[in-house]
Parts: sequence; C-alpha cells; structure tokens
Amino acid sequence: MSIFLGSEITQPAPDKAAFHIIPVPFEHSVSYGGGTARGPAAIITASQQLEIYDGESIPAEHGIYTQEAVPCDRPREEVFAEIAARTQQALSAGAVPVLLGGEHSVSFPAVEAVQQHLRATEPGANIGIVQIDAHSDLRDRYEDDPYSHATVMRRVFDLGIPVVQLGVRAISPEELTLRAQNPDRIHYIDARSLLRPTGQAAGKSIAQRIAPLLEALPRQVYLTIDADGLDPALLPATGTPEPGGLGWYDVLEIIDTVAATRSIVAADLVELAPIAGLHASEFLCARLVYQLMGAISRSGVA
Repeated sequence: MSIFLGSEITQPAPDKAAFHIIPVPFEHSVSYGGGTARGPAAIITASQQLEIYDGESIPAEHGIYTQEAVPCDRPREEVFAEIAARTQQALSAGAVPVLLGGEHSVSFPAVEAVQQHLRATEPGANIGIVQIDAHSDLRDRYEDDPYSHATVMRRVFDLGIPVVQLGVRAISPEELTLRAQNPDRIHYIDARSLLRPTGQAAGKSIAQRIAPLLEALPRQVYLTIDADGLDPALLPATGTPEPGGLGWYDVLEIIDTVAATRSIVAADLVELAPIAGLHASEFLCARLVYQLMGAISRSGVA
C-alpha cells in the first residue's frame, strides 16, 4: 500500500499519528465528467513528490497514518457505514480524519460520525461545516437520488448542522430558497462577492470578510473542500469545472483563517477526477491536503 508522503516518512502506529488519511474511491452519482474513483490514489501518488517542509513548518512531524482504502465495489449503504466506522476509528485514536474522495457524497457519513462522536464526548455539542465548493449541494434530490454528490449539504443540513459556504458560483432556485429561508443555519459568501468585493467589503481581506460567518459556527468544525471550488485554470481535473473559482492563495487564506478561529476536527478533499498525463491537478490536491495539516498543527489542535 502506498502511504501519503511515503517518500519522506514511514507509517506510524495509528495512535501515534495526528492525522489519519482515509482514501474513499467511491463514485456512484457523478452527473457530468467521471473519474473521481481514481482521485484518492492519484493524490497519494502525487504526495510522494511533496517537500516535507510546507513553507512554514513540517506537519509530518506530528504523524500521518494512511488507512487502507475503503472498499467501494459494494452497495452504497455498506460503503457509507464503513466510512463512518473509519472516521470514528480515527477520532477514537485522537487523530484528525482526512478523507480523500471520491465523489462529494462521501462527506455525509463522515460528518455524521464526527457529530455522533462529539456528542458522545460532549453531550449537547454540535459541529459546524465550512464548505469550499463551486456548488451549494443543497438540493433535496438530484436525479431522484437523496444521497447524491449534489445533495450532500442538504443531508448535513437535515442533521441540524450549520454551514458556511464559500466560493459557490452555480446554484439552483431550490437551493436559493432554502438559503433564504434559513439565514441562521446557512451562511455564505459566493465566488463573485468573495473575489470581487464591493462597497465596504472592498477594503477587507478574505479573512476579515469570512470571520463573522465563522463566528456563527460552533467551536469545532468539519472542513470539506470540493476540488471544483478552485478555478479550473488551476485545477481542471474535476467533473464540473465551473469558471470563476478560487485561487491557490485564496483557499490557503480560508484554511488558515478557519484553523486560527475554529478547531478543525475533521476534513476532506473530494471530486478530483484525474486526467491522464496532466499531473498538476492531483499534485495541487496533495499539496493542499498537506497545507491543511500544517494549518491544523500550527493551530495547536493536532
């Protein structure tokens, strides 16, 4: 088995690692370009080319344990149950689970497992979600599927979990209505406003503008990053490459701000669909996962 950053580190014991990589090559409901099942392996392969120093620190010093890939050639209910169990396993070991998708639907069982784990240890507690994405994923059903990649945040919403959405630039009327009806639970700055602020927001950084939204979330959060949240000029290898997305340093500023103001207890990166011969996308994703670990470890959580 290849392990994340295996060119630089050896596999630690599960209970000695601050981070657990959980590869989930699940692809069931993609609706345009396919290939997300190849995403986790491509990210792990690309991670072999990373430098262990991330520009500020060495996150690997805190320990990175790579789990075996979740077997996904079986019914969705079984895959989701194992995702939840693997997430719980990482949390019980005192680690931050970091899922590598696969399509975005894999986030739901992981989020639910984190919520259940948190409530078992802190009765009455809840988590929040920070979502970097081109789409809001708030549809109740998509192609008559309630557990599609396009409905994942609706299922999270149904769990009573508040969401901050950043970078959305493709949204349906149904989702707009849900947002408008739930301003206390769905907070957002869409891509146009995030990247081209006007009025009083124009003089403020991304960090300054998202900080009030993050204050509306519980202290502990789950960060989900859809690859299509980034601009396709940087990351074309995704099923729905919406133009007008976030840049590299925009995403890093978001991650650093979330890590500095909240406790990131779990995360994922999903929807990479590798393109043969084009390595930039999977390398970007591998680097982003490692930068995320750095932000978390520097925050004192890991």
